[in-house]
Amino acid sequence: MKPTIYDVAREAQVSIATVSKVINDSGRISDKTKQRVIAIMEKMKYQPSVVASALTGKQTFTIGLFIPDLANPFFAEIARYVEDRAQENGFSVVMCSTDHNIEKESKYIELLRQKRVDGFILASGFINDEILKELIEEKFPVVMVAQDFPTRTMDSVSTDDFFGGYIVGKHLLELGHKSIGVLAENWKAGTLELRWSSIERLRGIRQAMAEAQVPFHEEHLVICDSSVESGRASSAKFFEGKSRPTAIFATNDVLAIGVVQAAREHKKKLPEDVSIVGFDNTLLSTIVEPRLTTVAHPMAEMARKAMELLLNRMQDKDRMSSRIILPPELIERDSTRPL
Repeated sequence: MKPTIYDVAREAQVSIATVSKVINDSGRISDKTKQRVIAIMEKMKYQPSVVASALTGKQTFTIGLFIPDLANPFFAEIARYVEDRAQENGFSVVMCSTDHNIEKESKYIELLRQKRVDGFILASGFINDEILKELIEEKFPVVMVAQDFPTRTMDSVSTDDFFGGYIVGKHLLELGHKSIGVLAENWKAGTLELRWSSIERLRGIRQAMAEAQVPFHEEHLVICDSSVESGRASSAKFFEGKSRPTAIFATNDVLAIGVVQAAREHKKKLPEDVSIVGFDNTLLSTIVEPRLTTVAHPMAEMARKAMELLLNRMQDKDRMSSRIILPPELIERDSTRPL
């Protein structure tokens, strides 16, 4: 049978109330007693009841992590880093994959609130603005990671997407490319509304081109869903028209893989006929042939900062929100070359 709080108290020769204080890190208790109780809990492999903690209004030491698309390696890596940081701080993670679906987001938020999780980390792609507004107004601990949300006053950790697009533009221009296509991710499936990160990445490459006095042709902007298949089908436009770009920037690695597939279907040599750049520096970028030039997020640091912000918010729900923007890095590989 699993050990109970009574077993721990009896073994440590203390009261149940003392064990409870150790578990919840509350009340006045000597360090010596605290360490003895902790040692016995570890020896007995005692796990406090999350349900009981929730019913008494105490912390459950669980957080909800919302991921929009587990098929995208970027979010899988974010999840791994967040879980590592959470465990370091004594928290368990309940992960929810939403598939960019508003109804799923609502369902999971309601379910986890009933389970009394202590907070949420929302990875890039959370689209239910109404629920987000409610969480903020309730001062419920929530942090956005891997996406800036300038329309909401909330804690967030993201990459400087504008600068990421800018360094892609500088790289391609330095290689001599003056006809550049952009394949950008939309906000909601089936729409032409750009995701905020795509807006900023597009703005960054436009700025680099403007500084070099190289025009960006609007017909070279294609917007699509975030999947390899959508990237493949949509980027075919780049290879079928009369005005064909010599370089293509996809606003994430998943779309970039789709561009690689489309280029091969149109008998293009890579990078001899067209240079391709992605964004995210996922595992995909290293296993595709040619290896993908891409922009890297500081993912481990993003996860660390997100967990730090969430813990701070749990301790002080009235503190000012923090908006942390970290610098990206261009990773040059084999998919780009001088024109």
